[in-house]
Amino acid sequence: MTTASQAPKKRNALPPGVTPLDQVKHLSGLEFMRGMLEGRFSPPPIAAALKFELVEVEHGRAVFESVPEFGFYNPIGVVHGGYAATLLDSCMGCAVHTTLPAGQAYTTLEFKINFVRAMTDQTGRVRAEGRVIHPGNRAATAEGHIYDARGKLLAHGTTTCLVFPI
Repeated sequence: MTTASQAPKKRNALPPGVTPLDQVKHLSGLEFMRGMLEGRFSPPPIAAALKFELVEVEHGRAVFESVPEFGFYNPIGVVHGGYAATLLDSCMGCAVHTTLPAGQAYTTLEFKINFVRAMTDQTGRVRAEGRVIHPGNRAATAEGHIYDARGKLLAHGTTTCLVFPI
């Protein structure tokens, strides 16, 4: 278990966007994800909308950090479950992406999430860590965990991703 960092780490200064396929189809998933981390490729628009960022990436692993805020609340006064779902879908899917060779892509087929503790605008920085369980040629699986800055588990999940040629 790794705890969320105390201070924000600004990594990618590019505006949000979608990198054209012809610019990345020759790269492995890990090369593309490293390029995003290093600021050579734009972060996706969803990362800007929910204010999360890629902070670590290696083969079979991807980590995002974010700070939940009041604007993410649901009607019952806590951060909406879709926020955790998005963080988990992102870290798990990107972990799978890091295992793919050039010319391969993925999409989420399904995911399951368990919410352990509620998040609020007082939770502070959270860390979503995704790790590949099985890097399949047609279907890959991964798991993810969200921790607060004290290392307390907030949510966890698993995913199955479809792997296909691009």
